[in-house]
Amino acid sequence: MTASLAEYRQLAKSMSVDALALVPGPNFTRALGQDFMSHERPFVLVIPAEGKPAALLPNLELGSWGQLGFDGAVFDWRDQTGYQTAFADLAAHLPIKRLAVEGQVMRVFVHHALMQATPGLEIIDAEREISGLRMVKTETDVAALQRAIDLSESALAQVLETVQVGQSEKQIESRLIQALFAEGADALSFPPIVVAGDNAARPHGHAREDYKIQPGDALLFDFGGRKDGFCADITRTVFVAEVSEKGRAVYDTVLAANMAGLAATRAGVTAHQIDDVVTGVLEASDFAEHIRTKTGHGLGRDVHEAPYIMRGNHQVLPAGTVYTNEPGLYLSGELGVRIEDDVLITQEGCQVLTQFPKELLVVGG
Repeated sequence: MTASLAEYRQLAKSMSVDALALVPGPNFTRALGQDFMSHERPFVLVIPAEGKPAALLPNLELGSWGQLGFDGAVFDWRDQTGYQTAFADLAAHLPIKRLAVEGQVMRVFVHHALMQATPGLEIIDAEREISGLRMVKTETDVAALQRAIDLSESALAQVLETVQVGQSEKQIESRLIQALFAEGADALSFPPIVVAGDNAARPHGHAREDYKIQPGDALLFDFGGRKDGFCADITRTVFVAEVSEKGRAVYDTVLAANMAGLAATRAGVTAHQIDDVVTGVLEASDFAEHIRTKTGHGLGRDVHEAPYIMRGNHQVLPAGTVYTNEPGLYLSGELGVRIEDDVLITQEGCQVLTQFPKELLVVGG
């Protein structure tokens, strides 16, 4: 356990803070090798720049925590008595003045409990630095990602074979969820997006029960299964029964942008450069006014994590980074097309982990 926390200890030193705090979430799971829930219950792991770590946790989790071999002080609390005394005991045991935390994950009431226990405590948002430790994937990480992607693609193939005119988006969504678990998913990466026709023009639309898909509809799937702690995130857009010339033109434009992004990807480029290439293809088309989103985001234990592939982000991308290449065009009231690959950056270029075909597909005819 001490060895697995070493890089967090080193990060605390490099940031000139007394300690770094993690709460349940992707970084917490990565550090400990086990998932824990928090809900309304505060649960905090504190890793000092010097000395042993300490943990504050609900009493009901002591049994599970004991299996970790944690070498540090533990401060537990019960629902009946509340958690503030445990925070005070933690502060007395591990006096700190500057604490780095996950700004996108730590909840406000945990922040307040830390401040109450240590008046004058300086809390620093180190989300970028802490989560940045997950950006370069190990071979084990990539293998888990590939398993999640493979089962997700198998599920999509099964569902597409059953699509017919007159089905509702909700019916198709339900079959997709069932297929993901049948293929071995541990959980969903996120609630899937299954939208058709004008609803596909909403990048994060919701499946409707009352709309029956029609010939010519674009049918967009944005989904993924989670396996061994890692998320797939895949989007494919198909057409139902037939496709118009306009629909084909939109699709071809999005596919060209996706392929241009892959061609531009290699270790050492910046997130800005990839997005500039991808978005540039869309901007040069007849559909430039229908761009709504950036190119993509990092992928791993979280479905959205660093790096964020967008103009203005000049972060250099090293080999081992996994990101989503997902250009789209969204014609309000008509249709939407998005094509999303999960991409591993290598020294020579990239490895596309998603293998589901991207040629325009007409289903349910």
